[in-house]
Amino acid sequence: MPGHFEPLPGGGAAVALDDVEISIIRSLAVQLLELIGPGPAADASDDPLAELFAEGPSEPPADPVLRRLFPDAYSDPEQAPASPAEAEERRAHSAEFRRFTENDLRAGKRESALTVIRTLDALAPVDDGGAVLELSPPQSQQWLRTLNDLRLAVGARLDITDEDDTDLLYRLPDEDPRKPMVMAYLWLGGLQETLVTTLMP
Repeated sequence: MPGHFEPLPGGGAAVALDDVEISIIRSLAVQLLELIGPGPAADASDDPLAELFAEGPSEPPADPVLRRLFPDAYSDPEQAPASPAEAEERRAHSAEFRRFTENDLRAGKRESALTVIRTLDALAPVDDGGAVLELSPPQSQQWLRTLNDLRLAVGARLDITDEDDTDLLYRLPDEDPRKPMVMAYLWLGGLQETLVTTLMP
């Protein structure tokens, strides 16, 4: 089990993590929460429906990590608009979609990251250090979403856009200042892959 997820009887997943791994995942999840930001403030009228119908932003985020986490719905980097009119239409559709979905997307990512932090904080250490993390099926899904978000975030910081970029990472010299972040990116990918495999029917 060390370093990879395995299925639990009755559903869910388990993984053995050492103290350093626990610290890295928790730190990255906290940074993700800070980047996503708090939820929308409650309406002054205390209307319980106010948050439900609160509109989100219509413009893409300035931060490249947030742009990766909340991409434009109608943007296709592989297919350029045929005309300025089509480009404007795509922008308008993306803005409308973002306005009505981004708050919910942020809330979902926030809740999943909080689940990662809470489950790590609840771990009981074992004698030789580290701990075994056991997740219920719903927690496993939230972990999977957050591992994906963390990998996207680290990948955006490393300017990884396709698989060819990933291949280049393996050849970075040890003295490259990006090396620790690259190792975290590759390790998160391995964790994510074994969790996906574990949760497959």
